[in-house]
Amino acid sequence: MNLLAIETSTEACSVALIHGDEVIARSEIAPRRHAELVLPMADNLLAEAGLGRHALDAIAVGRGPGAFTGVRLGISLAQGMALALDVPVVTVSSLAALALEAPEDEAAILAVIDARMGEIYAASYRRDDNGGLMPLDDERVCLPTSLRLPQEAQWHVVGTGWSTYEEELRRHLTGGLRSAEGGRYPQARHVAELAVREFAAGRATAPEHALPVYLRDKVALTLVEQGKA
Repeated sequence: MNLLAIETSTEACSVALIHGDEVIARSEIAPRRHAELVLPMADNLLAEAGLGRHALDAIAVGRGPGAFTGVRLGISLAQGMALALDVPVVTVSSLAALALEAPEDEAAILAVIDARMGEIYAASYRRDDNGGLMPLDDERVCLPTSLRLPQEAQWHVVGTGWSTYEEELRRHLTGGLRSAEGGRYPQARHVAELAVREFAAGRATAPEHALPVYLRDKVALTLVEQGKA
């Protein structure tokens, strides 16, 4: 199949194209420049693969959690492209996409994004036998000090939450730390890989039903909260 994936939920802006058995991608750390980068990236990938937009079978998008503006942008672009091309949308957890940045072995994976305002977005996974992911708990937004993890012997940790809250997160790991990469972000190539599985399982949706996941409603601290910080 031909599937275009977008991931803009964090500082990383990325687009990927699955064309048959091949995956090609573009990614750039570009805060506040996602809107200007996504469509040129998509056009460059299509040109490299020798495809027109109407050859696409679906659009995939990282649905969050992540930065509110970035998540909204990704969903809006995916909806607009899918509507114009009359193809479905596949939404993928940005935390699940981030988890695929971890090494490929049997250890559990904690995907953790710095959510600002003293909080993190977090979820844990284990790789399954087919190269996909098995969730070990639910996605949530919480204080790093409130994180609770399932009992696992070994952990990989990926994401910006580790860079910001390493000390607190270390205390909550229920087993040994096998690796930690705080400079990792959700990437469109992993959104694409997970989306192909979702599409094959019949979990694509009409563009208007592709919804973001924010996990929290507040976008800024209130004046009272800022005064207490």
